[in-house]
Amino acid sequence: MSVVSNGVAAEHGDGYVLVRLSGEVDLSWSQEVRRAVLDALAGGVPVGVELSAVSYIDSSGIAALVEGFQQARQHGRRFALVAVSDAVRAVLELARLDRVFVLVPSADALPAA
Repeated sequence: MSVVSNGVAAEHGDGYVLVRLSGEVDLSWSQEVRRAVLDALAGGVPVGVELSAVSYIDSSGIAALVEGFQQARQHGRRFALVAVSDAVRAVLELARLDRVFVLVPSADALPAA
């Protein structure tokens, strides 16, 4: 079994910013995730948060995503969750947030999200 280390990286695409997360998004580094999401939103372009490599997310991680969603909505910007892993999808569905967030299968769909 391979273990994915926690990571956050922002990539600038064609008209969007993609924040890639990996590992376990929990209290130990959810503030770093929050900062990366809010920094990406400051650019004024659509933002996606890729979650395909996230194996676990707790309430602090969900709170960071919700804050990003709220900031984007407040400033009229597009915000989507990209390639959501099964583990994250289960938490989103449990909290019924899968009905709130825009979920897209890949970064290619971000500009239209």
